[in-house]
Amino acid sequence: MDAHSIKVACSSCNLRELCLPMGLSHDEMNKLDHVISTRKRIKRGTALFNTGDRFTSLYAVRSGFFKTCITTADGRDQVTGFQMTGEIIGLDGIVSDQHSCDAIALEDAEVCVMPFDQLETLSREFNTLQHHVHKIMSREIVRDHGVMLLLGSMRAEERLAAFLLNLVQRLHARGFSQSELILRMTREEIGSYLGMKLETVSRTFSKFVEDGVIEVKQRYVKILDTEALKRIVNPQVCN
Repeated sequence: MDAHSIKVACSSCNLRELCLPMGLSHDEMNKLDHVISTRKRIKRGTALFNTGDRFTSLYAVRSGFFKTCITTADGRDQVTGFQMTGEIIGLDGIVSDQHSCDAIALEDAEVCVMPFDQLETLSREFNTLQHHVHKIMSREIVRDHGVMLLLGSMRAEERLAAFLLNLVQRLHARGFSQSELILRMTREEIGSYLGMKLETVSRTFSKFVEDGVIEVKQRYVKILDTEALKRIVNPQVCN
């Protein structure tokens, strides 16, 4: 079946509270259903879009996990983010009408296609949607600031602790465990995102295990002591 022939309705999607505004009227939801009417399946390891592709749509992750990355001047892949169910990909394309990064599926995934010109038109029609689009953009800016803080001022242990806490918090908001997760990304990809060498990532994971903070079995991670992770990130906070 062609990816663009898969029909989807926001009104009947159990993820809509994650990626769409609350409080839309029945009429507004019907209009949104008409705009966001197709899904696209992306196989693990393949690109949803690449750097330089023409920007036409935003994408809501319906299932699966993505990484966004850019190629640096010296040819290295730099991971700029990880996106999961209920999050929006493609905002990078708005500024110049073409994508400035690659979005690669880390596992078989499915996205809802949101044509941006139609979304803009609809946003002008009802303010709730416009406000929500602005909130999504603002969230990206805040996240970028968080990454800059990670890379600019934190030690290796602080970076990895903050990363794990952020990941499990985002997964918990989607109904998953507060303490257990499967890492969809490799240690190398984590290192690229956090500005750490692969050996440093592995060594830091090992230290957390030795200290009884986490348990690790390949990509499975169980957080045994959330407060200890928080203290690593904010050592000045005393309970």
